Formats: sequence, C-alpha cells, structure tokens
Amino acid sequence: MVNKTGWDQFLEIILKPDNIPIVGLMFLIFYFTWLAFREARKNDQLIEEGRADEILREMQK
Repeated sequence: MVNKTGWDQFLEIILKPDNIPIVGLMFLIFYFTWLAFREARKNDQLIEEGRADEILREMQK
C-alpha cells in the first residue's frame, strides 16, 4: 500500500470528473467576490471625498 500525502488525496478528489464543475464555480465565486469588494472600496472612496453623486455615473461606464 502506497502512502498518499494530503495534497495527493486533495488533487485526486478535485480532479474527478464529477467535481470539476464545482471547482470551476468556486473560482467564479472568488472572482466575483473580489470584484464586488473592489467596487465597494471605490464607492467608499468617492463617498469619503464627498463625491457620492458620482457613484452612479462611475457604475454606468
């Protein structure tokens, strides 16, 4: 019997055909969460600078 490391077991699980879409969705969730926080930070900076009225214009670009 060959001893598998935790990394080997993890890769074996995520690379199974049934799990590939789930792994892809995880990447999409991380990306869109990062994008949302980035936009929220931009909006917060505009509010701090007293330019809250520009938020909608920035979002429509």
